[in-house]
Amino acid sequence: MAFRFEDLQVWQKAMDLGEQINQLTKKFPKDEIYILTSQIKRAADSVVLNIAEGSTGQSKSVYKIFLSYSLRSAIEVVSCLFITKRRNFINEENFKALYNEYEILVKMITALKNSF
Repeated sequence: MAFRFEDLQVWQKAMDLGEQINQLTKKFPKDEIYILTSQIKRAADSVVLNIAEGSTGQSKSVYKIFLSYSLRSAIEVVSCLFITKRRNFINEENFKALYNEYEILVKMITALKNSF
C-alpha cells in the first residue's frame, strides 16, 4: 500500500462506518438534506480524513492533534445519531449497532493517540 494510513485498522474501521452512515442518510427525509444529513456525513468523513492526514510523516505531537480532531468528529457522529433516533429516522436496533461501533472506534482512536 502506498500510504501509511491504509494499513491502520482504525482508518479501515472509520471508512466502513462512514459508508454505513452514508447508507443510513439515504433514508432521511429530503428536508434534512442540508441539515442533519450533511452534518452527520461530514462528521463521519472527518474522522477518516483526519486519521489519514495526521499520519503523513509529521511529528507525533501533530499526529496526536489530528487524532484529537478525529475523535471529536466521531463524538459528533454519535450525537447526530441521538438526534436521528429522536426524530425517528432510525430504529433502536440500528441506533444501538452504530452507537456500539462508534464506541469501539473512539476507543481505537484514543488507544492510537495514547500510544505515542
